[in-house]
Amino acid sequence: MRVVESEDQFAGKLEEATREAAAAFGNGAVFLERYIRRAKHVEVQIMGDEHGNIVHLHERDCSVQRRHQKVVEVAPAVGLPKRVRDALAEAALKLAREASYCNAARWSFWWMPNRVSFTSSK
Repeated sequence: MRVVESEDQFAGKLEEATREAAAAFGNGAVFLERYIRRAKHVEVQIMGDEHGNIVHLHERDCSVQRRHQKVVEVAPAVGLPKRVRDALAEAALKLAREASYCNAARWSFWWMPNRVSFTSSK
C-alpha cells in the first residue's frame, strides 16, 4: 500500500507497489483507490437465506489497524451517531437485497465524521 501525496510521486510509488506485488504474489497487478485521511472503517455484518430473508447483525468499528490490517474490532462502533448507524445498516441490507445475497458476509463502509456521505465496498 502506498499513499501518494503529489502528482510527481505517483510514478515512483506505482513502480514500488508493482515490484512488491510481483515479488509477493507473482503478479504485479495493483489497485488504485482514493486515500481517505481520518476515516473510520465500519463494517456491517449481514446474513441471508435462500428465501430472501436478510438481516444485519449491527456494525463494528475496524479502524484500529497496524500495517493496514485490522487489529481490534469494536462493536458497537463508538461515537457513531444513530442516524449514521441506521443509514449504514439500511445500506448494507439494500446492497444484499439487490444482489439476492444468500450467505453470511460483511459490508465495509468508510465513514468520515466531518462529512455527510459515506462510501462502501464488499
